[in-house]
Amino acid sequence: MTAMILRAAVVAGAAMLANAATADVSELPEDIRNELYNPELMDPNQPLGDSAYRDFVAKNPPPWKIGYASSYAGNTWRAAVMDRLQNTLIPKWKGLGLIEEVIVTQSNLNDATQIQQIRQLVDQGVDAIIVCCSNPTALNAAVEYAYNNDVAVFSGIGYLTSPYSVNSSANFVVGGRMMGEWMAEEIGGEGTVLNVEGIPGASASDSQNIGIEAAMLEYPDITVKGPLSGMWTDQVAQAEVQRWLATNPGKLDGIIIQSASELGALRALQQSGRPMVPITIGSEEGALCYWRNNPNYVSAAIHAWPPGDDFEMIWNIMMRTLQGQGPKIQSILTRPVMMSKEEMLAAIPQDCSEQSSGWYHPGIEAWAGKEFLDNFFLRPADPEAYDPASHPAN
Repeated sequence: MTAMILRAAVVAGAAMLANAATADVSELPEDIRNELYNPELMDPNQPLGDSAYRDFVAKNPPPWKIGYASSYAGNTWRAAVMDRLQNTLIPKWKGLGLIEEVIVTQSNLNDATQIQQIRQLVDQGVDAIIVCCSNPTALNAAVEYAYNNDVAVFSGIGYLTSPYSVNSSANFVVGGRMMGEWMAEEIGGEGTVLNVEGIPGASASDSQNIGIEAAMLEYPDITVKGPLSGMWTDQVAQAEVQRWLATNPGKLDGIIIQSASELGALRALQQSGRPMVPITIGSEEGALCYWRNNPNYVSAAIHAWPPGDDFEMIWNIMMRTLQGQGPKIQSILTRPVMMSKEEMLAAIPQDCSEQSSGWYHPGIEAWAGKEFLDNFFLRPADPEAYDPASHPAN
């Protein structure tokens, strides 16, 4: 409980930064500021200053060479990102004449390796680099190295604290709060809940946890256990939850767990012989299929970061920036999507598989479409309509 109180104090402290936080988002529409940039619902470390790329244009004309410095490849979420990149984005943008190739590296959660890979990508002549779900501070010197060599850096699905990064994701504090409030309502505002976070130290995991813990503090009759570290991997989460269940025989009323781990929690519950208490279902198809087969199991799912849509969001932000559209601020945020039972029944087929490792996607237009992203750029335009011949000469 002490950790929860400390984290909630950090959230409350963010409200004291309201003037500083809102000053740099004043160019955004009021409804977006109120919903996604409210200081009381913001990770206090989320970078919200003016973007370093407001006047940036890629030094080379298209087609561009892109680097993707991934930090991890060991879960279904990352596999779904690679599927969207290789089978949708690369063919599409090559066809538009705007990219030449994408160079992919993997660092397996080793910061030193990822730093080295970023520097190597710069030295190989890429025009932009996307990083994913990385340590928020460890890469900053490498990001500055890229910036100083006219290579733009984009952090998808979590932020870097470097002023030379453009960040995008859902507002994970908002998402975590949605998860916590939903669980509290689902179990009637009292009971015992197990909290299973993602990768501790990754900004996306920590931000979700801030929202979850802040929401739980509003329900004094709920006891929160954990957090356990599910590592955003079903096999890891299953083992951790099984171990916890075996050593904590008392009554459990729910599990708050970050994707991609909810299928692991379901399997742990099934194998334990305990009642199937509610869990927070995200976008994993196997877990959604369990709900499809047991429609009264829970009332909703919360899509906090559908992998393909999330990656396409940062990709589209990158393409706009290379074209000179000028991102206004350092962090471009969207809102998690809640799915009702009726929407799930319409979207998930009857012949689905509870063993599926696939992911459901609301679609890029529902997640962060062109009209939505226009709000975050000084000179918005359809990035797919860009004429390579119009690119300014260096």
